[in-house]
Amino acid sequence: MEDEGRSLRPLWVEEERGRRRMPDPVRNAAVRAVMITSVTLIQGVVAFYCSVAGAWLAFPMTVTAVASTVVATWSVLDVWITRQVWRQRNGVVSEPSSTARPSIRARREESRAETTPLSEAA
Repeated sequence: MEDEGRSLRPLWVEEERGRRRMPDPVRNAAVRAVMITSVTLIQGVVAFYCSVAGAWLAFPMTVTAVASTVVATWSVLDVWITRQVWRQRNGVVSEPSSTARPSIRARREESRAETTPLSEAA
């Protein structure tokens, strides 16, 4: 009966995020990198425990953990490379933003225009 006194409000409220969603190729590469990195960490832990216990599996797990570390490093680099490639292909805006600096030629012409009246007045 206490529930009747509560105001009804939605269980889930969607809030606007400050950042946009990652593009699909970048997100796919990031998920792949996380999966490979987690498997590498698990292999490292298993190799450590096998080494401490003196099990025969210690050497093969250590070798595969080292190889997986190389693959995990490449997968993390792949996320960065994929992100840069996607930005170059799809994220380039050809018009300058409002904070873009004027060209050097335009700045020189402005400074010449400002200094010319002073020299003529003298």
